[in-house]
Amino acid sequence: MIRNAIVAAALMLTAASAGAVDCRSVDFDGASYTVCEADASGADLRLFLRNGDGSIYGQFFAIDRDLATRGKKLLFAMNAGMYHEDRAPVGHYVENGVEEMRIIPNAGPGNFGLLPNGVLCLRDGRADVIETLSFVADDPGCRDATQSGPMLVIDGALHPKFLEDGTSKYIRNGVGTSADGRRIVFAISNEAVNFHSFGRLFRDALETDNALFLDGNISRLYAPGIGRNDFGFRLGPIVGVVGDAE
Repeated sequence: MIRNAIVAAALMLTAASAGAVDCRSVDFDGASYTVCEADASGADLRLFLRNGDGSIYGQFFAIDRDLATRGKKLLFAMNAGMYHEDRAPVGHYVENGVEEMRIIPNAGPGNFGLLPNGVLCLRDGRADVIETLSFVADDPGCRDATQSGPMLVIDGALHPKFLEDGTSKYIRNGVGTSADGRRIVFAISNEAVNFHSFGRLFRDALETDNALFLDGNISRLYAPGIGRNDFGFRLGPIVGVVGDAE
């Protein structure tokens, strides 16, 4: 745990010194990951799905191009939840206070329905991953929210259905937050991993209290600070950090 604490502390220190977001490679239990961390109390965190005319953004460059018209730029982005063929979100989705999709509290097919699942909730000055039933009970009033599943870490514990020797392995991405809502940590595996390994990354190496699986197989990352700009099929919901254009 001492090594894990050192890794987490180093990530926090570098993120604070970099300002909005810091990305780096992290090796954990024989697998390689790219981890990006921000201070949610100061970073401009947003969700993106549709542009001004209602069309789906779909790609990181489309968001960056739109932001440029307002003197802003995309500092970081990642796909942020599962979506249907038309790119509409599968679960709860709120952007800038406007709800596009209601909360889904019940179990269902696929990874999304592997309860407990959860919601990434963005409010001014904080970010929280919240288990879905707790979200329904507390009604936290998120400015932006995206629901996905399964939860990776719930109040410091791994999802109860994860198997250490699970054979389902994919490139996976997810997000974790600290209890005080200040740390938000995104991770994407650079090789195929199972849920148990991915959950342990967030719990043991990144030391986040709660963490949420965002997707697998289609997982993509935009991190120009480290020269990474993944491209592929059009995406649905996207989470990003916005900064001023230079």
